[in-house]
Amino acid sequence: MISGGLFFSTFSSSLLLAVFLLFCRIGACLMVIPGFGSNRVPVHVRLFIALSVALALSPLLAPGVQASLPDEQLGTVAGFIGAELLTGAFIGFLGRIFLAALETLTTLVSMAIGLSNMPGMPIDGVDSLPPVANLFTVTATAMVFITNQHWEILRGLAASYEAIPVGQPLAAVTSLEQFAEQLGRTFILALRVCSPFIVYTVVVNFAVGLVNKLTPQIPVYFISMPFVIAGGLYFLYLVIAEAIMIFLDGYFTWLQIG
Repeated sequence: MISGGLFFSTFSSSLLLAVFLLFCRIGACLMVIPGFGSNRVPVHVRLFIALSVALALSPLLAPGVQASLPDEQLGTVAGFIGAELLTGAFIGFLGRIFLAALETLTTLVSMAIGLSNMPGMPIDGVDSLPPVANLFTVTATAMVFITNQHWEILRGLAASYEAIPVGQPLAAVTSLEQFAEQLGRTFILALRVCSPFIVYTVVVNFAVGLVNKLTPQIPVYFISMPFVIAGGLYFLYLVIAEAIMIFLDGYFTWLQIG
């Protein structure tokens, strides 16, 4: 009877530790990745979601985690926890780069169509953004959930245990190379999204400068500003759907392929 209780206690502690290690990686990722990691979502809600996902995936992943843990000594467990937190945060940060690139270049779009001085409000972060940047950010985040791609985030987290086993520390060189490659891909993607507005602002500024050169006695800049804003808003109406789809296609490809 005593030996049976001791076996049950050992099994329970090992299983609880495995679930906690799952929670470390999943929680660190969901605290950072777009959508789940928004400041608009309270921290305790994000932690509850991470715990729910860890419990849901534990029948699939916990046996492998238990097999990977050599012992339950404090130093070993602390090393595994640190490795899982860094791995989860790195995965989430790779996804966060997409939103950071979109916010950066849509702020440029706001400047291009003359709306950068309009007061905005923080949506996903702590810094306020122009309304056009907020529009792109909120639409892209909402579309992730509308198209059920948040399930791909969870599938990717489950698949990450095959690519990066539990307790394996991230290789510094490989991580930096992957980060640099991801940074380049995401900013090229965001540049594709915003390129029509860059062309628009070049053409408009060239036309305004030419008119100002031909008629220096007329304040062309102040007269043209309402027309620039109206043209920019109409141009935004024409291309925003296609621009969002281009961005989402790149983000979904990363979720599915990695």
